Amino acid sequence: MAIDYDKLINWKFDDIEQTYTTKDSILYALGVGVSMDPLDMDQLRFTYEEDMLALPTMSVVLAYPGFFLKQPEFGVDWVKVLHGEQGIEIHKTLPAEGTVVGTTKITEIIDKGEGKGALMYSTREVREKASGDLLATLSSTTFCRGDGGFGGPSVDAPKPHTLPDRAPDSVVELPTLDQAALIYRLSGDFNPLHADPRVAKSAGFEAPILHGLASLGVAGHALVKQACGYNPAKLKSLKLRFSAPVYPGETIVTEMWHDDTVTSFRCRVKERDLVVLNNGRAEIA
Repeated sequence: MAIDYDKLINWKFDDIEQTYTTKDSILYALGVGVSMDPLDMDQLRFTYEEDMLALPTMSVVLAYPGFFLKQPEFGVDWVKVLHGEQGIEIHKTLPAEGTVVGTTKITEIIDKGEGKGALMYSTREVREKASGDLLATLSSTTFCRGDGGFGGPSVDAPKPHTLPDRAPDSVVELPTLDQAALIYRLSGDFNPLHADPRVAKSAGFEAPILHGLASLGVAGHALVKQACGYNPAKLKSLKLRFSAPVYPGETIVTEMWHDDTVTSFRCRVKERDLVVLNNGRAEIA
């Protein structure tokens, strides 16, 4: 079965309203490994309800429409779907609790050709319900590995951010838990690829992999720590490319280059010396 381009590109998503609490914000932070050292007071601000802060990357799990590509009418080989790129533009500091409304749309689907997969681009706006203020704009690229050659548009994808040609200015190592994916999925992404060993093996992985957005959350934590001094309001945007999967329990090493208000970054897993997040660009206030 091939991708139904017309159905996907014209799909009208219902607006998603979500009320989240400090418990949800704590669960997200724990899912991306915050407070591995429970005595670290800077990290405790994100995992303890007193004077609590929310991680800005938590916007990626708010008012999320769910794993809609699993619906058979779209014709997507959902077992082979991977997250390719993710961008976050932060317009207003995310509160630790509140009610938000998410509006999602698919903006393009690029056919890379038979055996080469397809790229689906989508955006989601997350607004505060009470004020209508735009909190974050999320841009996502989904790599549909098993769906090339469906007859859709074949155009060049946007080029990724180029990292500086020098040694990193700073490096942050953050471990992940063996059960990190099982915790993170409770924030709303229930793709069985990240929980069921049978599904993971059928997709070509030796074990369930960590959600790409959980790896992004670890990178976001490193940026908030190193580039923002644990002040989440300083992180204004980030964009990155997912280049390889992370297995729960691995250590994510974030290498950063600081140039005025722009911090370029990439992440590698220490145990395999493999780059897993690449071409990262963050804007820091």
